[in-house]
Amino acid sequence: MTTDGAIVYVLKCSDESYYTGSTRRLIEERFAEHAAGLGGDYTRRRLPVVLVHAEHFQRITDAIAFERQFKGWTRAKKEAFLRGDFATLKRLAARKV
Repeated sequence: MTTDGAIVYVLKCSDESYYTGSTRRLIEERFAEHAAGLGGDYTRRRLPVVLVHAEHFQRITDAIAFERQFKGWTRAKKEAFLRGDFATLKRLAARKV
């Protein structure tokens, strides 16, 4: 089944790393694939995984842009975003960290 737009999601892997992806399908379906080891080499080697964030975008181009942006962030920026600490995220962005 598909969804309008696209969803960007973040998984926390067993080695504490983050995997970021996007899908036009239901997030439950895509997460189930990752959890079963069918999501690709990166997550398959780091099971179990936990879904820590999912965000819907009306336009797939916006989802792809956010996914690329998030992947380029430092771990500190990613974790500030994931816990909703936008003041820290803004401070880290200003420092070009």
